[in-house]
Amino acid sequence: MPSPPRASTWEEVTPEEPSGQTPSWRTRISAGRGELILILLISLLVSSFFMWLSYLGKATCGGAPFDEFGRSSVWPVGSGEIVMPCYSDLQFLWVGRDINNHIFPFIHGGIDDNGVLYGGVVEYPVLSGLLMYIGASGAHTDIDFLTQSALLLAPFGVLIVILLALLARWWVLLWAATPPLILYAFHNWELPVVATTVGAVAVMVLGARINRRTGRPWMSLRTSALWASFILSIGFSLKIYPGLFVLPLAIFVLTRAMAPRSAGTGHEDDSRVRLDWAGAGAVAGVAVATVLAVQLPFMIAGFEGWQASLSFQGKRKADVDTNSIWYWGLRHFTGSGPSDDPSLYNSIVGVASPLLIIASLALAVWFGLRHWQRGNVFPWIGVSAAMLAGFMLFHKVHSPQYTLWILPFFVLLKVDWRVILLYLVGDLALDLTIFRMFGILTRGDDMTWWVMGGVQLGVWSHALCLAFLIYHFVGRGLRVPPEMPSTAGPRSATVPA
Repeated sequence: MPSPPRASTWEEVTPEEPSGQTPSWRTRISAGRGELILILLISLLVSSFFMWLSYLGKATCGGAPFDEFGRSSVWPVGSGEIVMPCYSDLQFLWVGRDINNHIFPFIHGGIDDNGVLYGGVVEYPVLSGLLMYIGASGAHTDIDFLTQSALLLAPFGVLIVILLALLARWWVLLWAATPPLILYAFHNWELPVVATTVGAVAVMVLGARINRRTGRPWMSLRTSALWASFILSIGFSLKIYPGLFVLPLAIFVLTRAMAPRSAGTGHEDDSRVRLDWAGAGAVAGVAVATVLAVQLPFMIAGFEGWQASLSFQGKRKADVDTNSIWYWGLRHFTGSGPSDDPSLYNSIVGVASPLLIIASLALAVWFGLRHWQRGNVFPWIGVSAAMLAGFMLFHKVHSPQYTLWILPFFVLLKVDWRVILLYLVGDLALDLTIFRMFGILTRGDDMTWWVMGGVQLGVWSHALCLAFLIYHFVGRGLRVPPEMPSTAGPRSATVPA
């Protein structure tokens, strides 16, 4: 007779420890709460200080006098820039997208024949556009817009730190106390979308923790997954990529967060009879319904403006400001001189980029299913991270601030420290040089060797790490799995990652 499947954290019910055992779980919880308070205090103080430094660094690109559009005269090089480039997309987009004219996004605009957006349309999904509009309310200059946007974004940064501290304890400092937070906290509108990713993971992991009084999880698997799907769908309307994670989440629910029934028994896998198609369908349904609820009002009120944002991304070329492997790699094989026709290069990128993204997403899911078929719980968090790595690697745009997208997965999962170190060193080199390179190209000056070297180091170290992480992320466990009581004494139960 086949042995029973390995129980998931949502189905494991354990009685309380025998009285008199030392230490009791209540004692361990009390001690854990004291440590958690210390972690929260330190991580919030450090991250708040780093976000303040981020604001100060970006603010050096603004200040009086201003032109008739409210653009600072010192933009984009700043008045006191020393190490960190002060350029930010927040200030850049003040002029050129009608943000300075306080036009509600998407409703009144469109895109012209030259690919230029007008009438309040921005090249971001609708909720990011809405955040821009809110951040610009009452602002009359680019520095006002930066300041108000920073105040709007900062609470999301605080929320990320709190959730990561709850999920990963001291590992939260990998987010809160490393250079990317200074470099990118207020470079673009990344903190809200990162908060949705971390929030969805938090709902799943914290919902799986055992209620000490009932011996059951705080939330059922379906309930947790439906809330996580809702949160990820909000993220989709901010910056697209969290929507990718709905697929592995649905597979996680489909497999009931359990290993195959006959894994390790020598019997043929009969897990098919236990698949929760209704639960997986509900996860997908919540995602679709949430996206439609957010997008439809904009589509109805101004379809041309809503569509223009998509058209802009479709027409965007993988040129120097996209900072991708396509520009720094493929372009050298198709011709990069002034007399070379760029149509071949653009055609290849236009086809190869989406195809390779789809292939990398499928590969990540396949890795996850292989992991599950070998007797493990489907690793939905690791698969999500692997999908993100493939998306970032092959997309025709790879902005430096995308480091904030992948950094929470370095915090949550047991990623090899050498990969993390290489990624962060390359990221620092990239940010400190790429914007200086733009300035040199704009002025027509001779390129400095260390600037180009830093850009190449950043681009290719990121590419190497991301290619490896498509495989490496899958099956990585959580760094700090939740602790649950057991009749056999204290042990750690691993929430499937």
